[in-house]
Amino acid sequence: MKKLKDLLYNVSINEVHGSTDIEINQLVFDTRLLKQGDVFIAQKGWKVDGHSFINLAIELGAKAIICEDVPEIYANNITYILVDDSSETLAFMASNYYENPSKKLKLIGVTGTNGKTTIVTLLYHLFQKAGFKVGLISTVINKINLREIKATHTTPNVVSLNSMLNEMVSEGVDFCFMEVSSHGIHQKRTKGLTFSGGVFTNLTHDHLDYHNTFAEYRDVKKSFFDSLPEEAFALVNVDDKNGLFMIQNCEAQKHTYALKTNAAFKAKILETQFNGTLINLNGPEVWTKLIGNFNASNLLAIYSVANILGLDSLEILQIISELESVDGRFQYDISKTGIISVVDYAHTPDALINVLETINQIRTGNEKIITVVGCGGDRDLTKRPKMGHIASQLSHQVIFTADNPRSEDPQNIINEMELGVEVQNQHKVLSIVDRKQAIKTAISLASKGDIILIAGKGHENYQEIKGVRTEFDDRKTVVNLLLELKK
Repeated sequence: MKKLKDLLYNVSINEVHGSTDIEINQLVFDTRLLKQGDVFIAQKGWKVDGHSFINLAIELGAKAIICEDVPEIYANNITYILVDDSSETLAFMASNYYENPSKKLKLIGVTGTNGKTTIVTLLYHLFQKAGFKVGLISTVINKINLREIKATHTTPNVVSLNSMLNEMVSEGVDFCFMEVSSHGIHQKRTKGLTFSGGVFTNLTHDHLDYHNTFAEYRDVKKSFFDSLPEEAFALVNVDDKNGLFMIQNCEAQKHTYALKTNAAFKAKILETQFNGTLINLNGPEVWTKLIGNFNASNLLAIYSVANILGLDSLEILQIISELESVDGRFQYDISKTGIISVVDYAHTPDALINVLETINQIRTGNEKIITVVGCGGDRDLTKRPKMGHIASQLSHQVIFTADNPRSEDPQNIINEMELGVEVQNQHKVLSIVDRKQAIKTAISLASKGDIILIAGKGHENYQEIKGVRTEFDDRKTVVNLLLELKK
């Protein structure tokens, strides 16, 4: 049990009705989880307003209510705290509830459109190999040392987040590497946390279904860097024109990295193949198992963070040479038939360009690139024709298919992708709604040495159609279909 008044430290309060000198059980923002003695925080969400559940919360046993709107009637023996922003209030209360765990370890946040998962995952492995106890919060999986916790969101809700950080502190974690999404920042899930560092990867077309404009999306990312304390570091990719914008008026110690632009940390690709890349990494050369320009940039970010945090440069390079590709990120397989398959999470125009350009750079002769790609339903509509244009422009053959159509008709999504295909590329395009059949067709079109790219889902092991999730794994599907072909 915690005293309500202690949980309100740093919270901006407008009015108090009732006593704050009461003990409460848990912080709850979903009445389905509420129990006797909890405090209910009524948030105004993107789709649902928690204020409509206040009476239900009281019936279920809530002792206190945090809200933005003045209720018509104040219930007896209930404490009401009126605030301007319930989500921000919940963030501070969650940190206070768990005694501010982010101050007791080094929390590093990584934000940007692409590369977040790869960077935090590889940093987790690098620091683990360097002998530290490490935490990971990512799209794919959350980890406390070696213990895995299933990830449900890129950035977890603030209560789960602080609970997880508290467990990390209890288990002696030194560093935690965390993906910071624009949704998470905008919904105040990172408020109340103390970051020791922040990394900006890039900013490209994504999430405009949620953020109204690209400028709004950019400014949300920048707000993360604006909140960093002066003792933290801010590392930004200045190959992206938004990199320097992120650190304008930022109080943290500023660092830059780049492949093409002058920066404090530099890298250059010397050789690239399907089995790895030779990189000049801030001076020394290192062979890595990761592939492509985008991964060279990711590795440079990892090297830079480790360097800033005080690891020995030679040790960093040695460990980087041992790191494996992240699940669902440019995972390739050469089958006994000689057909090469690549599974990648690329679900934005920029990510798809990066992957296809990398494959084109590695090609040595007349090998065809056959791309299987779709776009998610109930998400940013404007990127669909762009994805269609890129796939058809940079591939020899393209099959548009379902990704996670969610509540939308997958054929309608495909139709919108086809709008981006130029006339001279229309002969390359097939449309097959069934994703497994699309992959099977790609294999039937391939010959020895050809490369099949299956883009958009990467590590995801499900497909969501009309609100129902069914098991579907791109990598398993293509490997199994290639094995059947061999038979």
